[in-house]
Amino acid sequence: MKRIIPFLFTLGCSLAVTAVQSQTAEQLFKAAGSPVNPKVAITWNRYYDHAGIAEILKKIAAAHPELARLQSIGKSYEGRDIWCITITDFKKGNPDKKPGMYIDGNIHSNEIQGAEFAMYTAWYMTESFADNRFVQELLADKVFYIIPTINPDGRDSYMHQPNTASSPRSGMKQIDNDGDGLVDEDKYDDLDGDGNITQMRRRNPNGRYKIDPKDPRFMVRVGADEKGEYELLGGEGIDNDGDGRVNEDGYDFQYDPNRDWGWGWQPNYIQGGAYKYPFSLPENRAVMEFVFKHPNIAAAQSFHNSGGMILRGPGGQEDVGTYNAQDVQVYDMIGKKGEELLPGYKYLVVYKDLYSAYGGELDWFYAGRGIYTYSNELWTGYLMYMRELKGENELYNFDRDLLLGDGFVAWKEYDHPQYGKIEIGGFKKNTGRAHPGFLLESDAHRNMAFSVYHLYSTPKLTVQEIAEKDLGGGLKEVTAVISNERIMPTHSSQDVKNRIERPDYISLVTSGKILAGMRVENRDMNITSEQPNNPDTIEVPNIPGLGAVTVRWIIQGGGKYTVNVDSRKGGTASGTK
Repeated sequence: MKRIIPFLFTLGCSLAVTAVQSQTAEQLFKAAGSPVNPKVAITWNRYYDHAGIAEILKKIAAAHPELARLQSIGKSYEGRDIWCITITDFKKGNPDKKPGMYIDGNIHSNEIQGAEFAMYTAWYMTESFADNRFVQELLADKVFYIIPTINPDGRDSYMHQPNTASSPRSGMKQIDNDGDGLVDEDKYDDLDGDGNITQMRRRNPNGRYKIDPKDPRFMVRVGADEKGEYELLGGEGIDNDGDGRVNEDGYDFQYDPNRDWGWGWQPNYIQGGAYKYPFSLPENRAVMEFVFKHPNIAAAQSFHNSGGMILRGPGGQEDVGTYNAQDVQVYDMIGKKGEELLPGYKYLVVYKDLYSAYGGELDWFYAGRGIYTYSNELWTGYLMYMRELKGENELYNFDRDLLLGDGFVAWKEYDHPQYGKIEIGGFKKNTGRAHPGFLLESDAHRNMAFSVYHLYSTPKLTVQEIAEKDLGGGLKEVTAVISNERIMPTHSSQDVKNRIERPDYISLVTSGKILAGMRVENRDMNITSEQPNNPDTIEVPNIPGLGAVTVRWIIQGGGKYTVNVDSRKGGTASGTK
């Protein structure tokens, strides 16, 4: 018998391993638009905490060393790594010389799906590279810098601590919001221990609510001439300090990490949520330093939730003039394309269509760094039934019809130490703002495609023409045309106006002596503007989207010419004649 038991144990383990092995390549049939047999198999119908994110990123980098490199750009308030994965074809040039796109998510603790959407982009690019020519060409020319979460403390707090769908916002420690000198004594109390902070109600013949006869989960307000059955007591919790209010210490709503950026920043008494000074939060400061080290970033995307919006700045009406007509035209072209790619999403302007917000990430990236930036508010009720919402009961119906009741905690009695017999129930924290699992991958793919389109729209420069003209006396005129094949210029108008980045450099390499260099303002009329110093390298303030610039040199001798282009946000190009 002693011999049989080890054998059976070994056989059982062997069978268990065999049972969980993935299908062989021969058993799979590729669905269009999806990697068929990825090296890193990830399930995209769930959410991952900070440790889970780190593990996934490390697996992607290990599986695709020629396409992905992982680094920590800094530490969070509580000491967690802020991970950044760089995605490009490292065999095709220096990534820091390619037009780049920065992507982040989860700046607000409870807005979690941005991290999955950002990671999905890294995963899809690497796993599709082998058999997708478009991806190959994109990563040869461009680079993604992807930071799935810039609030890892808040993410773990949201996932692992009792919370509502809307808490917490920041990653900071709890504070004394009620001013009684005690911290955390009036925070959220998970009375029934299920990890969710739901609602409390109590029977009261003088209450103003009753149970909806069509759906017992839903509370409806009674009419002015009607007696109620219940009163609503607010979020699940206890009034620890005895002031008649529940949960007012809660998690720190006072400090909003998306009001901490260095453009249009206002103190907290003007802009609720501002912290001590711009970039006073370590996570935002780490991002700022990273962006300064990567002047090739031409495009940016920040993922939030919710509402189904593609947002651009300005956050405040005072900055309307900052977003000038040329840049707004680029924003509009990309934003309108986003509406096509993302059903139910609307392209909007923050201050005009929502509210005024100061010190936001959107404005700092664009106004402070000249980077075309969007903030997508992920998840829209449109996705529940693929139509516009018809009423306030839609989430209840969706939970019943498509989540099969998994998103709602049924009302149940509870003996409250202060309110007596009450009932606790309501939507779970993963319902209402976060995508349900079966819609997570679909919307991640669509938002990934929007980011890809945005990056694709960054400049692509080519040396379109090199022409030589003999001037006599051993002198020659060399004219070069540099074209930009994408809609985005090498410098936004905001960049040009404030000289954020250096001009584009167009240089000539030849065996002859370069006597003069100039920009050609009008080739037909031979109108030029000479550059008095350093004629070898002509400085051009901008190469317009879907446009070109013309430059010219006067040389003595020579015969073979190489024109090199070096643009911070437009990349490099070279041509020889």
